[in-house]
Amino acid sequence: MELKIGQTLVSAVDATAVVVVRHAGPEVSVTCGGEEMAARTSVPPASPAASAGGGGGAQLGKRYTAEGVDIELLCVRAGTAELAVDGSPVVLKSAKPLPASD
Repeated sequence: MELKIGQTLVSAVDATAVVVVRHAGPEVSVTCGGEEMAARTSVPPASPAASAGGGGGAQLGKRYTAEGVDIELLCVRAGTAELAVDGSPVVLKSAKPLPASD
């Protein structure tokens, strides 16, 4: 799928929704629970049961990257299924350290 910055992707298997924050390079496949995510122009409201799950899925407000791919995804709706880019699981992006204030 050709991704665009600002594009919202929603899962077909759970309530997960992510926004593409950064992407440079060739087309990639973003999957959730093994199924490819679909592009949507607006995010429909999540059901309370779907957003209440605290499983191994994406966490609301967290940014994710994939090893070897220049991509950054922001979770706008949490879910329980695992996110992956081109078959590689995404990892939570770590915060940049602040400079010392001496």
